[in-house]
Amino acid sequence: MLPQLLLSRLVRRMLWQTVRFNSAGSNKSNAPDAASNDVIVDYEDPDYLPLPQYPARPNEPLHTRKSRLVYQSRKRGMLENDLLLSTFADKYLKDFNAEQTAIYDQLINGVSNDWDIYYWATDVKPTPKEYDTEIMKLLKQHVKNTEKVTRFRQPDLN
Repeated sequence: MLPQLLLSRLVRRMLWQTVRFNSAGSNKSNAPDAASNDVIVDYEDPDYLPLPQYPARPNEPLHTRKSRLVYQSRKRGMLENDLLLSTFADKYLKDFNAEQTAIYDQLINGVSNDWDIYYWATDVKPTPKEYDTEIMKLLKQHVKNTEKVTRFRQPDLN
C-alpha cells in the first residue's frame, strides 16, 4: 500500500510540474488561433447540419440483423422509444421477412433524431413520405395499444 501511495504522489508531482512549466512557458503569439479552426453550425437552418450516415450492411445475415435490431430497439437513449420499439420488436420482428427487416432497420437507424420517430409513431407530427411505410403503419397501430397492454418495462430477452 505504501509503495502505491508514494508512486501516486510522485506521478502527481511530475504531472503538476509539467502543467506549471507548460502554462508558464507558453507564448500566446506562437499559439494557434483556436477560433480559426471552429466550424459554426447554424441550427436555424437544418439543411446544413452535418448528419452522420448510417453504414449499410448489405451482406448481413437476416438472423444477425434481427438480433442487432432487437438490441438497438432496446437501447435508444430515451425511455419512450425504448419501451415502444422494444415491445414492437418483440411482437413483430421475428415474423418480418428480409425486406420488412430492412425497412425497420432504415426506420430506426436512418433517422438522426429519436424524437422524430416518437412524434411520427404517436401522430404528433406527420410522417415524411420516405418513412411512411407498412412498418411505420404497423408501429403506429402498436402505439395506439388497442389491446390495452401494460408497457412499463421492456420485454425479457429470449
